[in-house]
Amino acid sequence: MALPTLTPISQTSATILTSSGTPGEVADACPIGVYNSSTEFLSGAAAQVSYVYKRLGGDVLDIELTTGNVYANYEEAVLEYSYLINLHQSKNALGSALGSATSSFDHKGEVTGSGTAAALKYPKYRFEYALRMGDAFSHEVGIGGSDPIYSASFARVTGQSDYDLQTLVSSSSEAGTGAGSAFAGVVGDKRITVREVYYRTPQQMWRFYGYYGGLNVVGDYHSYGQYADQSTFQVIPAWQNKLQAVAYEDHLYTRTSHYSYEIIDNKLRIYPEPDGVSPNTFWIRFSVKTGPFSDNADNQQDGVNNMNTLPFENIAYASINSIGKQWIRRFGLALSKETLGQIRGKFGGNVPIPGETVSLNASDLLSQSKEEQEKLREELKTILAEMTYDKLIETDKTMVENQQTLISKVPMKIFVG
Repeated sequence: MALPTLTPISQTSATILTSSGTPGEVADACPIGVYNSSTEFLSGAAAQVSYVYKRLGGDVLDIELTTGNVYANYEEAVLEYSYLINLHQSKNALGSALGSATSSFDHKGEVTGSGTAAALKYPKYRFEYALRMGDAFSHEVGIGGSDPIYSASFARVTGQSDYDLQTLVSSSSEAGTGAGSAFAGVVGDKRITVREVYYRTPQQMWRFYGYYGGLNVVGDYHSYGQYADQSTFQVIPAWQNKLQAVAYEDHLYTRTSHYSYEIIDNKLRIYPEPDGVSPNTFWIRFSVKTGPFSDNADNQQDGVNNMNTLPFENIAYASINSIGKQWIRRFGLALSKETLGQIRGKFGGNVPIPGETVSLNASDLLSQSKEEQEKLREELKTILAEMTYDKLIETDKTMVENQQTLISKVPMKIFVG
């Protein structure tokens, strides 16, 4: 028996792909509808039908797809391209965008809030992450930072050396005594970090024989006239010691700190024990310990924190150039192969026709589709990886170095006057 000749007239399915699409049909077939308002997208999706029809041999054997399948795959291809491009750009922009304004997005990924869509914007280069780290270090050394440092005071109690600063500050923050202070209502049960304690030390005579700032060093370098008591054994007159004591007192008062204390677990111990002539009020500086995501005034905690909050919309179809549109066509074709493979796989591999059967290539289509999609993704990722801003700088550096090397080889002519 002679084998039958298959032509497009012998339809193996009631549904076959036509040789062309219509822009007016595209909007209703796209499940997400991101680009339905773009006339360029509608035309591109309609043209994709002819591309798929020819590439899959629709003029030789029927293709069990609808134009709607092709339109939906084309939309997915555009969204996949937009996703990969935005992912690449987030690597470039995130460091400079940290803390800047974000926005809210609808189910399509389009900006719906007051933020500015930044998918196609070139960011101003800033050291935002490094500056945030600098803020933390500045805060720790007391020369700046973004966290406020508060000041508070407490009254001394004669004969009491130990004071629980955490309890004092917390109660003052919530009670009426701290109602007008900057830290009113701020502390609560949060732990404070004591930065400094201001306390005027008592008379310094006890340090007289320890000239080196009270480091338990016996000071025996007391000079008198042209002699030193270390090399001679004269009896130094009392008035000399008095003058030296005044000088040391003034030195310690002017050049060294006016407090002496220790803090363990926010519990302050003052040295020496306060007495009736001690200052009536001691001052401290402290900050309120908060978590890494706690907000502080003007600290931009609610801004961009990662790529998921970057104000990136789907890339406008009209802004995709010829390079991107060709990638989209190829990726859309791979998706159409996948759809066709899934449909043909439901027939069980063979379709009976009068006098013969037709073997379907579902498994081949599915494996080809998977491989092509992966290759296209890797191709685009590889190209984009070479175009991050740090790579561009390396390229410029190489070009400049090569140019200088080339110039260095140019012979310098000897000028003859």
